[in-house]
Amino acid sequence: MSYLEIAEIDVVPGQESLFIQAVAEAIPLFKRAKGCLSLELRDTHEVPSRFRLMVEWETLEDHTVGFRESDDYVAWRALASKYFANVPRVEHAAQVLKGF
Repeated sequence: MSYLEIAEIDVVPGQESLFIQAVAEAIPLFKRAKGCLSLELRDTHEVPSRFRLMVEWETLEDHTVGFRESDDYVAWRALASKYFANVPRVEHAAQVLKGF
């Protein structure tokens, strides 16, 4: 079973394209992290400066311990956090049903 990290990130209005660029630049940091399976960024139709960053991890600890205690996490935060309007809300979800 894998875990999906879902981060709701509000970006400073007007900084959306710079934030997207920072996430793109950070992809190699995630790609080389142990247990990182995928990364996806989506914007929110209703709130243009709100994004959902979804990262799939093999185990919860691959994210909460392995990645968060790494130099790559520090680099990720340095790239992206300057665009945060507030502290991101992060949750972890495990799949319990798949319809199709």
